[in-house]
Amino acid sequence: MTADCLFCQFDDTSVNDILVQGDEIYVRWDNFPAAKGHVELVPKRHVESYFALTASEHAEVHSLIKRARDEIEQRFQPDGYTIGVNEGQAAGRTIDHLHIHLIPRYEGDVADPRGGVRHVLPGTNPDEWLG
Repeated sequence: MTADCLFCQFDDTSVNDILVQGDEIYVRWDNFPAAKGHVELVPKRHVESYFALTASEHAEVHSLIKRARDEIEQRFQPDGYTIGVNEGQAAGRTIDHLHIHLIPRYEGDVADPRGGVRHVLPGTNPDEWLG
């Protein structure tokens, strides 16, 4: 646990609004949601990398992402989801504590959703794909 880390302060309701939690992972509402219902799955242990999760943490992520999805389905009825991890600063990570985004998606939230997460890099226009 790191004192100045937002995600290590999971018991502090002034910075973390928790949807559901397990023994090792918790699911919090994103403070700056990209879409209605956007949550993050966060290890209670201070760890930066997805690849550093233990087997039991991975299992709990799997379980809690499904529970979070069920809650989001009931509250917001999205049409799809984007699930993402910014693994390292080069990938856009701004808080050095692993957090996995579960972002509900809605028909029409972007003009052309084809390619999804591929649009984080230039040159990924689906109209240019060979196929």
